[in-house]
Amino acid sequence: MTSAGLTIATAVTFVWLGMVLAISFIEAPLKFTAPGVDLRIGLGIGRIVFRALNMDAPRSRTHVAYIGMEVLKVAALITVGAMLFAA
Repeated sequence: MTSAGLTIATAVTFVWLGMVLAISFIEAPLKFTAPGVDLRIGLGIGRIVFRALNMDAPRSRTHVAYIGMEVLKVAALITVGAMLFAA
């Protein structure tokens, strides 16, 4: 991989990581602490956000598995980003 390609791959990895952290681990829990946002409204907001981020993904009852996969994705992005940064 060229130096420019490595730089771009590193930047994309860390931007992706930032988006995952912002949406999955910051926005999702915080929306439930906003004044006037109850569980029904918070879940509705979440559906809209994730529908926009994950077009064509059907609803599923495997939310716990989804959270686990998000954690694994974050770990993978950190690992890949660190490896690309060190290269």
